[in-house]
Amino acid sequence: MCTRFVLLEQHYRDLLQRLGVGTPADHPSRYNLAPGAGLAAIRALPALEKKSARREATRLRWGLVPSWARDDRGPRPVNARAESLATQPAFRQAVRTRRCVLPASGYYEWEHRGRHKQPWLIRRRDEQAFGLAGLWESWSAPDGTLLETCALVTTRPSASLQRIHDRMPVLLTPEQCEPWLDPQLTDPAALAPLLAPAPEADLHAVEVGPYVSNSRHEGPACLEPAPPGGGRADPPQLSLGI
Repeated sequence: MCTRFVLLEQHYRDLLQRLGVGTPADHPSRYNLAPGAGLAAIRALPALEKKSARREATRLRWGLVPSWARDDRGPRPVNARAESLATQPAFRQAVRTRRCVLPASGYYEWEHRGRHKQPWLIRRRDEQAFGLAGLWESWSAPDGTLLETCALVTTRPSASLQRIHDRMPVLLTPEQCEPWLDPQLTDPAALAPLLAPAPEADLHAVEVGPYVSNSRHEGPACLEPAPPGGGRADPPQLSLGI
């Protein structure tokens, strides 16, 4: 599962600019975004008359509540498996008409080493912004309050990341964000090529310290490399420039 990620303010602005979205109010850097948080998101708006579809920057709560849910209580999916988007009731309509991009700088994953869980930070080797493929939903409470939520799409991991975890989020380059946000594409089969693991040559992974493991912790300290020998075991041999 992907349940934590990083979004630096400059990367947020860079991706919005690349995708032609006007920058809204300042978005402070976040170093440990976790389920339940409000996430910065980009989505398409319906086309007006003959004009092409517009895009907007918005905020979505992480943890998808389907429009048909009776209430917003209880656990809600934070991840959606790419292989079953077209068939799962919670996602099959959203993948056709309610896709979004969640700007990111990197994501965390935890490797199990016996009783120890070693956090890793995975990001692009060129340290550029990328998008996390997402789905969003709108749910109306009995009192008329509107709640908009989202889930991240996950796929099988790149080969060198398999030792860390058996899933990874779908990472989109700015060029790949274009078709993902295109409201004219409604066939899941046409979107399937976007849901492959990111090329290994584009990725860089580094062990980070235990500070990030507490979801209440925030700030640049989350990015600090793990202390020497802090992993308690030999790390996997990744071909990611570690």
